[in-house]
Amino acid sequence: MAYEFRLPDIGEGLVDAEIVRWHVAVGDVVSTDDVLVEIETAKAVVEIPSPHAGTVLRLGGDQGATIEVGGVLVVIGEEGESADAVVAASPTAVANPASIVAAAPAHAAATPGSRPRAMPVVRRLAAEHGIDLDRVVGTGPGSAITRADVEAIISGESVSAEDEDRVPLSRMRRSIRDHMGKSWREIPHVTVFADIDATGLLAARRDTIDRMGETVPIEAIVMRAVLPALEAFPEFNATLDGDDLVLKRHYDIAVAVDTPEGLIVPAVMAADQVSFEELVERVADLTERAQQRRVTPEEAEGGTFTVSNIGALGGGHGTPIIPYGTTAIVSIGRAAPAVVVRDGGMVMTTLMPVSLSYDHRVIDGGLGQRFLTRVVDNLEDPSRFLL
Repeated sequence: MAYEFRLPDIGEGLVDAEIVRWHVAVGDVVSTDDVLVEIETAKAVVEIPSPHAGTVLRLGGDQGATIEVGGVLVVIGEEGESADAVVAASPTAVANPASIVAAAPAHAAATPGSRPRAMPVVRRLAAEHGIDLDRVVGTGPGSAITRADVEAIISGESVSAEDEDRVPLSRMRRSIRDHMGKSWREIPHVTVFADIDATGLLAARRDTIDRMGETVPIEAIVMRAVLPALEAFPEFNATLDGDDLVLKRHYDIAVAVDTPEGLIVPAVMAADQVSFEELVERVADLTERAQQRRVTPEEAEGGTFTVSNIGALGGGHGTPIIPYGTTAIVSIGRAAPAVVVRDGGMVMTTLMPVSLSYDHRVIDGGLGQRFLTRVVDNLEDPSRFLL
């Protein structure tokens, strides 16, 4: 009897997902663990493997369609068998989550000269309003044109005299909107600032680059600097759960990555369990995969503390928003020459801005300042944590 494979819940609060690309077609023979389809969640594009061997009898949706968790993704059975007589499978038991991996970027460019990708209902809506789909930039998976893209143009026609454009939010941007809004509404943020003398830090980074023969992300050094502070002040590596504060003894340090589609904050898992050289490699790899939307669901949602480098974009002090489910985030700004008073005289040095935001429900001002002081001391003297 045919097997009805339903979209599993692969984490990160998944409610539904968009079909990016099918790897199979009706009539194809598949083996267990063969990749069936790529789907886009709010944070990443992932490949869904087959939990069953057999012949593909029916696909649950066209490319660009949205399927809810628990909805039929594909029907697999014997060749010539009807897809109507099926054995329903629980969506929580249809696939091994460990075999679900990140896939290719979600918004790949369309093939030059190809027909614009759009569902029939979208084409019909465009035709009704005289809209040429060849002139529409799609925001869906694989640059597919969505109903929202066409509706935006229809709405724009009525306000064109006001010189306005209505741009539909992408799935990822909608997720960022929801997460940031929830964090700002529910967490009472406090942000404190410091300027560190970055002379030793930058010298240590140059020495490390010379020794390793490759670029060393400043985020990796900051991660190394905050680990001792997190161990000393566990409230900053925690989750507030009702009347309990869950102090985490695993250190999965997230790094904020700026991408063309929005901010992604994936985590280096067990950052305290690797050497500094390996941490450098992991941060570089994670950043590259985040920019390609290829992080795993675990990496996308697993951070216990976050490091942000707004200095990479020329920023200084900032007021970073705490990722929901954590209690703190630290950001560093761009290092710049400055004149300071030292031992009664004026000297030239290099200062780097540091900002710390924390959840005032569980962290008071004194504790926040002690944590920031520990981080500043470590950054100013890298021998404290790099040796």
